[in-house]
Amino acid sequence: MPIVYYDIVRGRSRDQIRTLLDSAQAALVEAFETPERDRYQLVTEHSPGEMIIQDNGLGIDRSENIVVIHLINRRGMKTRTQKEKLYELLARNLKRDCGLDPADLVISITENESEDLSIGYGKAQYVNGDIDSATSQPRRGPSASRR
Repeated sequence: MPIVYYDIVRGRSRDQIRTLLDSAQAALVEAFETPERDRYQLVTEHSPGEMIIQDNGLGIDRSENIVVIHLINRRGMKTRTQKEKLYELLARNLKRDCGLDPADLVISITENESEDLSIGYGKAQYVNGDIDSATSQPRRGPSASRR
């Protein structure tokens, strides 16, 4: 269940942003085998001067259409191969669906522990057993956390 933050340059329409989010979600579903409704996406829009993303010597020429994606996921849940597949799928999908040049895509994954997340009701669902930590699927009905 990754939480995904998108930092983008202001100026895209609501439809363009929704296409970006849908396209990225499709990549997550395929690469991470994430359930389609397991979707936590947040967008922050910036003026061009608020995002300075420079090349560190790799020869990457960027435009002002930069998209930075930061995922937070539970530690040890995804393999290196799955992460590399996600990077490739994000670049492919966003180019195909949004016209985003892959040079304008930066992706970072941060991993945390099960106790570092509450999905609602002030409960640590991965710790208290509401969610199976191996499958990320609920163990009980949706109202279990409210008790």
